[in-house]
Amino acid sequence: MLFRDLIKEAIDILQKENIADAVNDAWLLSEYALSINHQKYYMDMNITVDDDQREKYMELVAKRAAHIPLQHITGHQEFMGIDFIVNENVLIPRQDTELLVEKALELIEGKSRQLSSEGQEKEFKILDMCTGSGCIAISVKKICDEKNIPVKMTAADISDKALEVAKQNAKMNETEVTFIQSDLFENVSENFDFILSNPPYIPTKVIGELEVEVKEHEPFNALDGLEDGLHFYRLITDEACNLIKENGYIVYEIGYDQGELVSDILRKKTTYVKVYKDLGNNDRVVVAKF
Repeated sequence: MLFRDLIKEAIDILQKENIADAVNDAWLLSEYALSINHQKYYMDMNITVDDDQREKYMELVAKRAAHIPLQHITGHQEFMGIDFIVNENVLIPRQDTELLVEKALELIEGKSRQLSSEGQEKEFKILDMCTGSGCIAISVKKICDEKNIPVKMTAADISDKALEVAKQNAKMNETEVTFIQSDLFENVSENFDFILSNPPYIPTKVIGELEVEVKEHEPFNALDGLEDGLHFYRLITDEACNLIKENGYIVYEIGYDQGELVSDILRKKTTYVKVYKDLGNNDRVVVAKF
C-alpha cells in the first residue's frame, strides 16, 4: 500500500472524530510507528508499507480517534527541549508551563550573578511542589547544572504513581532530584530559596467542560483546584511562608483568569508580587518575593 494513501486515510479518520490536530497527529504517529516523517516521504513519495505496518499504524490511529492523548500513545512529551516519559498518572507537560521554568531560571541566575559579584557562592535550595512528571524540577536542575549554578532540587507530590514517573524521568535525563511523597508540606521540613509550583487550579465545575483528552485521561486530582480553583494556592502560600528563606521566591503557574486572585492571596504575606503573561497574552505565572 502506498504510504500517501495510508496517511490520507488516517487524517480522514481523525478529522471525522473531531481531533483538533488531526493532520499533525497522523504524521507524528507515522513517525512513531513507521519511522516515516515528512522529510522521508518527500524524498520518496511512492514509499510503500506492508500489511503488518499498516495494521500497527492504524491501531494507534484508532486510539487517537478515541481521544486518547497522543502523548499517552507514544509515552513521551518534549518540554524545555527535554524528553519526558508520561502516562495517565501525570499531567502532560505543556508549553504554558515553560514560562514558569523560564522565570524561575531568570531569578536563580540573577541571584547567582549577584552573589558572584560579591565574591560569594551558594547552593540554592529549590522545592517543586506538586511535581507530577517532574518536568519543572528536572528542567530547572538540568539547566542550572549546565550553567554551573549549584542547586539542590527537591520535588514533592502526594501521588506515589506520579513520583514513579518523575523518578524515571530524572534517571533518564541523568538529573539528581530528591523526591518526597507528601500531602503538600506534610513531609517537607527544609527551608528553601525558591518554591515552584504548578498546583491543581481548575474549578471542579469547569473540569467537565474540558476536552475529552484532558477530563477523561489525565489525573483528576492534578486538575481539581476545588470550588474556586484557588484552594491549593491558599494552602501552599500559608505553609510556604514558614519555609521560604529571607529574600526567597514563590513562583506559581496560574489559570488564565487567576492573576489578580492569586496575587491577592500572596499580597497578604508579601508586598512584592508580579504577574507574567504567556505567548497568548494570558496571565500565566505569578512571582512573589519574601
